[in-house]
Amino acid sequence: MTAEFLTLWADAALTSAGFFWMAFWAFGLGYVISSAIQLFVGRAQMRRAMGDKQARAVALATFFGFISSSCSFSALATTRALFAKGAGFIPAMAFLLSSTNLVIELGIVISVFLSWHFVVAEYVGGLLLILAMWGIVALTRPRRLIGAVRERLQADTDEADADPADLLKSRAVWSDLAGRYFGEWHMVWKDVTVGFTLAGIIAVFVPAAFFTWLFPGSGAGAGPLAVLGDALIGPVAAFFTFIGSMGNIPLAGLLFANGVSMAGVLAFIFSDLVVFPVIRVHATYYGWRMALYIAAVFLAALVAVALVLHYGFHALDMVPEAGTASRRAPEERFSVDYTFWLNLVFGAITAAFGWLAWRRRGHGHRHDHSHGGGLDRVLFWLACLAWLWLLAGLGLAAVL
Repeated sequence: MTAEFLTLWADAALTSAGFFWMAFWAFGLGYVISSAIQLFVGRAQMRRAMGDKQARAVALATFFGFISSSCSFSALATTRALFAKGAGFIPAMAFLLSSTNLVIELGIVISVFLSWHFVVAEYVGGLLLILAMWGIVALTRPRRLIGAVRERLQADTDEADADPADLLKSRAVWSDLAGRYFGEWHMVWKDVTVGFTLAGIIAVFVPAAFFTWLFPGSGAGAGPLAVLGDALIGPVAAFFTFIGSMGNIPLAGLLFANGVSMAGVLAFIFSDLVVFPVIRVHATYYGWRMALYIAAVFLAALVAVALVLHYGFHALDMVPEAGTASRRAPEERFSVDYTFWLNLVFGAITAAFGWLAWRRRGHGHRHDHSHGGGLDRVLFWLACLAWLWLLAGLGLAAVL
């Protein structure tokens, strides 16, 4: 191994760790919310609030998504809990799209790596994505599929058997909440490990010039076919560079700085819910048929919305000039800022929940969230290899 490769290895591992550090608090927040919904919210309550596809239910779901997590994986868990408890399919998907596209933190990160124009495009695009999804689902009418998935979810989901007031007087309720919290982590730890490890490897080893070559609309004066090509290739690039709705913004900045069209950049940003780790989590929750249906709906919606925003911003003469994308060094992601303090809070919550779950092991409800199969076994071993790669790389970073 050359010294250059070892340096890149260390940088990749540190980059992966930095991406996870940026997202850890969002995972924790999403899983706490999901666990609380499972434990305290009854199906009748959920059906009354979000149990249909009317505008009020969709608007309520969009608002809840706006004030919730910006992490794709945690949003997936909360969406599953909402749907299993009786929320309508369209409101549940509206929550998922809102919680990964309309959150405040995402706008802040976009303003740092891109510009305020993309912040506006992100929020307008998030609303358009929800409307487009609503229209596509209404046209395709997958009622039998939705009914079958809901029936299976409800068979695996307990009805709410606790009152939030019980948290003040019952350690058993806290222990049950802790068990569900770790159940959420158990479902996705392999996907998260592999996804963030690959993100660090690609961010360091693959040059930005490769992605600009990949997009046909790079450069000024791109024609309609080239712009359409960018909007279609954006999801493909995201599929192989999955980081998450927050972590992919630095790479999006690099794409725009190297001449990729606004349509391609926006399609890349919007594609965090159509990448393989997310599709696999959806398959774990709902089965492969529903997972592929959701991915197809989101893919059609995001390509259409990216094109509408691209030409809309050009018509309004609001397309920014490509500048130099800022890419923070990996160690800067560990600076003392709001992420540091939020991670401390959710690290303490995780530790406390771990103690409670350990004290109550063997008691209470327990669900096996790993559905097995060959793919799950392959992913397990890939996750183990990823841990070896990360630990060795972080060790190199400490000595180089």
